[in-house]
Formats: sequence, structure tokens, C-alpha cells
Amino acid sequence: MGNTDSKLNFRKAIVQLTQKNQKIDPSDEQFWEQFWQGHQTTLEDVFALVTSSEIRQIRNENPANLATLCYKAVEKLAQAVDSSCRTQAEQQCVLNCVRLLVRCLPYIFEDEKWRDFFWSSLPSQDKTMPLAQSLLNATCDLLFCPDFTVTATRRAGPEKAEELANIDSCEYIWEAGVGFAQSPPHNAHMERRRTELLKLLLTCFSEPMYRSPQQSEEPNKWIAYFTSADNRHALPLFTSFLNTVCSYDPVGFGVPYNHLLFADTTEPLVEACLQLLIVTLDHDMVVQQQLTQPGQASYDEGNCGDNLFINYLSRVHRDEDFHFVLKGITRLLNNPLVQNYLPNSTKRLHCHQELLILFWKICDYNKKFLYFVLKSSDVLDILIPILYHLNYSRADQSRVGLMHIGVFILLLLSGERNFGVRLNKAYSATVPMDIPVFTGTHADLLITVFHKIIATGHQRLQPLFDCLLTILVNVSPYLKTLSMVASVKMLHLLEAFSTPWFLLSAPSNHHLVFFLLEIFNNIIQYQFDGNSNLVYTIIRKRHVFHAMANLPTDMAGIAKCLSGRKTGGKFNLPRVPQRRTPAVSQELPSAHVPEEYNEEDEDEDEEEIINEEPKAEEDLESETESHERSQAGELQSDVLTAQPAEPGTLKTSLLDTPGITQMTEREQAHPNDKPQVEDSTDIVPYDRSAASTPTDERKSTSPTELSRLSVAHRASIRMVPGESDRWTPTPEWIVSWRSKLPLQTIMRLLQVLVPQVEKICIDKGLTDESEILKFLQHGTLVGLLPVPHPILIRKYQANAGTTAWFRTYIWGVIYLRNVEPAIWYDTEVKLFEIQRV
Repeated sequence: MGNTDSKLNFRKAIVQLTQKNQKIDPSDEQFWEQFWQGHQTTLEDVFALVTSSEIRQIRNENPANLATLCYKAVEKLAQAVDSSCRTQAEQQCVLNCVRLLVRCLPYIFEDEKWRDFFWSSLPSQDKTMPLAQSLLNATCDLLFCPDFTVTATRRAGPEKAEELANIDSCEYIWEAGVGFAQSPPHNAHMERRRTELLKLLLTCFSEPMYRSPQQSEEPNKWIAYFTSADNRHALPLFTSFLNTVCSYDPVGFGVPYNHLLFADTTEPLVEACLQLLIVTLDHDMVVQQQLTQPGQASYDEGNCGDNLFINYLSRVHRDEDFHFVLKGITRLLNNPLVQNYLPNSTKRLHCHQELLILFWKICDYNKKFLYFVLKSSDVLDILIPILYHLNYSRADQSRVGLMHIGVFILLLLSGERNFGVRLNKAYSATVPMDIPVFTGTHADLLITVFHKIIATGHQRLQPLFDCLLTILVNVSPYLKTLSMVASVKMLHLLEAFSTPWFLLSAPSNHHLVFFLLEIFNNIIQYQFDGNSNLVYTIIRKRHVFHAMANLPTDMAGIAKCLSGRKTGGKFNLPRVPQRRTPAVSQELPSAHVPEEYNEEDEDEDEEEIINEEPKAEEDLESETESHERSQAGELQSDVLTAQPAEPGTLKTSLLDTPGITQMTEREQAHPNDKPQVEDSTDIVPYDRSAASTPTDERKSTSPTELSRLSVAHRASIRMVPGESDRWTPTPEWIVSWRSKLPLQTIMRLLQVLVPQVEKICIDKGLTDESEILKFLQHGTLVGLLPVPHPILIRKYQANAGTTAWFRTYIWGVIYLRNVEPAIWYDTEVKLFEIQRV
């Protein structure tokens, strides 16, 4: 009853602050004490008792009252530190101040007039410290306050209790792990208090949300101070955040449904630590400034700027620390994938986006960690959850950002030779995904999921096609054996992207074909032995390569190609009507190749849009072993299919992603080897323009903007009937790149093998491809193919475009994930747009 009365008084005090032209005297302590003394209001209570309109009203009509409220709240926190916050009344006062500041800060940030408010000095004669620094210092001190947020190491006795202002916080790191061996006892009350203080820090750091994307490049003074040497708790805070995240095990002892019986106070703490880590690690202004200058496009561990969090992260070097971090991240990433026989019996985490960003940041800042990840098969424990999320999210336009971060990580990993080598490890279908069952390797899984994304994904994923194919190019020289499923998928992509109307729809669409041809050339030149499935599929689909070599270059032929394309804004993977070449289907058996890829569609007059995989794809299951099929059957009921966003789902817009040439740097895989021949693809400008933002709606597109859009998006824009500036291909343009198609290796392979395969079919009257595959397995093309080209790897390189993209994406994730209560909801965010699906 008493608490209800105190809440009523709290509510009355808020109303009194809103009274127009009524300035409350700062010295009226009895009035101000109503906000933080004598009541126990939760954070949800504060959000309900203080409305957004009231905060804006106080800010606009009574700014002095809002300023005094913030001054007094910060002052109370500082006083609690001075007294070491030992009593229960002091602790409740601290929590009330924290909750009130969390509620008010976003509305202060959204008004530019208040931008420098927290960086002004306290209204006290003996203090010159800015209000923001006082707030951060007090909050950091309170995060290591014995008997409030950490367990005291000194017991009661004749010895005087430790003063909070002089405490050695390195003795109070929250979890064992990197740089700390002791595991303190868990206390649910202390974990809740830590979480609330971390929410306040996150709110303080959220000022970039209220700047435009261009303004967000300005230094964030809150984070700059928090991660500087001026913060004496920087090291224990960084260590506590990292160890709390990486030591968390949501399953615990594995008792079914334990998360329904007991409240888990650790998960909110882990999420808050994770979000603070990715925000602070994103603030590296020294490196960002270097990226805007030519020749400074990579991170230098020796030049970390003043951000101690980045400094500490880049200096982690012990294998046991790397193992701890990697195991922690993979444990949490794989949590949603865990299968058991009791539905919903284990806890499911939802912080996979933050985990992927953290993994990206660690790999980016600590190359030793990246090499540690790649030197063993542990990298596959990261790969599988990434592919799972890519496959599951491909049809949901609210998860376009998740698709991007997953692809960016794979692009980073694919730049290292060891990643391609690790993909040759056999894959067992332990994770339920709506893909064909196959017997093969992780490379087959990678290709199958990528094909699914391109063929059936949301149209806003088109800017990622470049990245997806670049990843496959990077790993292709190391793929020892592809399954029939993966081989057919690869040829289907080439067949679709080499469709004449698609090639001629936009000035850079043909680069997708160059990527795919480079993949085939790498496998043929460097991994011919063991890839009989791919060679057989190339032979069956030889008409695709002949059609590319004979693409029409006269105006009549061009007009005929363009007349068959779809009109309208949507671009999807086309299904091409086949032109049967003599004796293809009769001579080469196709018993185990899906109908989707057979030459039985030549009677179709129109191209069809692929929206889902045809059921005939299940024919490929006959390639698998019986025990794997039975295992897959057990999981069939749990297979998760891609789902569109639920109506009303919120999403945040993203910035443009840079073009693939801005994101990657081409270099030879073996630079010490002398190249045997000039690389035939060097003359091909792999320079597709910067991709458009997948979640950015453009009502009108100027010629300047159009030049920056992705190839696929530009193609879809130019398909709009009646547009005056539609791009038209010319014979000279087609000749300029058709002559550079790297078809020599494949044409030579077809020239040698097709007659031999046809002769075997005629002589033996084969109706099954197994004999042909045996022949190809034992065949060789040594001395018959052109001299092998040097292996070129396109390594990811940091650039200003991806830095800005990540900042927008990170804050968009944090905005959407903090919903109980929704800290930033109903505020005027400028960094991105909030859209309802």
C-alpha cells in the first residue's frame, strides 16, 4: 500500500514538472527526493508513469526542470559512490536514478539544442568535470560495488570495509576466462543490478541514433571516454563483458524445461554485455579516418587509437584464451539449432545477430584469432549456424541485415586458404534445413544453401549475389569433390545467369557469369580428380557454354533476346527454356538429375519465375546412403523452412553496401610462385557498382544515384515500362566482354571428353550414369588442358562503406532487441528508418 502511495507521489511530481512556466527550485530537496527516495519502481513502472509526451513537454517548455532532474540524478549516483552504497536505501535510490535517466536520455539526444548538455560542467563551484564524465565514472564504479553488484571479498570484522572509490576492480571481474581464473559465485539480485546499470550505459552510448548517417561518423564522446585510459575500470569492464558472454551456457545441467521453472537472470546480463561490446568495439575513429585516405585500408594492430577495448582485444594471444572465446561463441550460436525429442525443452537464445557481429569484430581486430579459428575444423562450428540462419531468413525481408552480416563473415573467412580446405570435411545432416538430403561435404552444404538464397530468397538480397559468388570463387580451388546435388546447383546458376535477356538487361550483369566460369575453371584445373560429378554435369549442360560463346551481337538478335524478358520491377532467377542440342538426352543418362534441370522444357513459350524448388529435386536422395536417409527421416518433422516476416514486424533500414571491388583486394594465393600464364580474367573489370540498400525504399532515382545501385536492382528499375533512360545494349558492348569470357579450359574439356562419353554410351547402350562417372573418375586431362592459371583470392579489406554500414546495422539491431521496455521506441531516430512490414 505504501509503495502505491509513493508511486502516486512520483506521478504527481512528474506532472508538476510539466506545468508551463513553473520552474522548480533546485534547492527544494523535499520535492526532488520524490523521484528517487521512498519508492520501488521497476524500469517498466517508470516507462508507464513517465510518458514520452511529458518528457518532451518538460524539455521544450521547462528546460530548467529537466536539466535539474538530470543534474540531481547524476549527483545522487556520485554520492552513492562516495558512501560506497552500503545500505539498502542507498541501493534503491541508485536504481531509481538509473531508471529515470534511461527513460529521459533518448529525448535529450533527439533535440540538437541539448546535444552538448551532458558535456557541460556540474553547477558546483568546486567541480569542473562534465556531467557525462561524472555519470560514466559513477556508473562504472557502481558496477564493481561490493554487496551491490559484486560479492565482497572482505568479510565483516575489525578491518575497515573497503572504500568503493579506491577499490581494485580487477579483483572483482564478473566471470573466469580471459585474464581471470576465479569464478565468482552467481547472485541473481546482483546480476539484475548489473543489467540495469549496463542498460544505462547503452542508453548513454546511443546518441548516434539521433544523427544522420553522415553525422554518425563524428566521434562518440561517451564511448571515447568510456574506452579511454581516463576510465580506471576499462580493463576489468572489457574482461567482465567478454568472459560473461563466452562462459554463458543456457542449457546448464541439461534439465528439461528448467528455463520455464526458474527465472534466468544471466541471459539479460549476457545480452547487455554483448551489445555493449559490439558498440564499443565499433568506435575506432583513428582507423576510420585512415580508411578515408588512399592506401590505408587495413587495420594495424600497432595503431589502435585511444580505444582500450580494441587495444585489449587485439592483444589477446594465448591459445587457451582463443579456445575459450571460440567455444563460447559457437556454443551460443548453435543453441537455436540443438535438437531433442522434447519440444521446447531447452532454452532458445535470440542474440545470434550480436554474436555474429562480435565474431566479425574479433576476427577483424585480432588476426591471430582468425588464424586460430581456421587452423582446425572448429571453423565449421561457426559455418553451420551461419548457413542455418542464412537459409531460414532468406524469405524474410526484416532479416536482410542478418543475411548481410552472415555473408560478410563468410567472405572474410573465404579469403584464407584454410577455410576452403576445411570445407572438404564430410557433413552429416544434424541440423534441420529445407534443403535436399545429400551425401557430401560442407562445401556441398555451402553451395546448396547459396543456391537456395539466390533462387528462392527475397528480392532485396540481390545486392549479395556478388559476395556469394566471390566466396565460392575463393574456395573453389580447394574443393576436392562435389556431390551431384551441388554440381547441378552450380550449373543451374550459370544457366540462369547466362540467359540472354538477363545478360543484356544491365551493363554489368555479365560479371556474374565471369564469377561462375572462374569457379569451374579453378575446380577443373586444380581439382579435376574427384570432381567427376561436376565434369559430368558440365558435359550434360554443354549447350549452355556453346550458347554463351555464340551470344548474338547483331541488333536483330539483341532485340529478340530482350523481347522475351519479363517486364516489371521484380527480378528473380529465371528458368530458361531449353534449346535441345542433338543427342543430348538420348546419349547422356539423367536418371538421378532433377527434372528442374532436364531438357524437357523446350516447348515452354515463356520463362518462369522460380519461387520454390520443384518436388522432383527429391530424386537426388537416391544418391544418399540408407542410414543417412533414415536419420534425415527422423528430423523431417522438425525441418525449418524459410518464413516471410510476420505482419506488423518492425525492421530498420540499412545503408548501401559497397561494391565487391571496394570490399575485396585481389591477390595470388601463392605469390612466390611465378605465374605460368597471364591471368585471363585480369582484363575483366569485376566492378559492379555499389549495392543499394536492401531496405531502403527509393521513390525516385536520379542518374547519379542510379550509377551507385546494384546491378540486379538497376536491372529491375530499368524493366519498368516507359522509362525514358532505359539502358540499351550495343553490339560493340557485347563483343567487348564476350571475347574475354574464360571459356578456353571448359571448351577444351568438352572437346576431349564429349566424344569419348558418347562413344561409351553408344557402345554399351548405357541407361545409367554410374558407368560414365566411373570412366570420368579414372580419366585424366594432364597435358590436354591449357596451362593452369594462377589462383586469385579476393580478400576482404576494411573500407569506410562497410564501417558505416556496420554502425547502422548494430544500432538497428539494438533498437529492435530492447523491447521490454522499448527504450528508444517513439523517439525521433535519424540514423535509420523504422518500417513496419
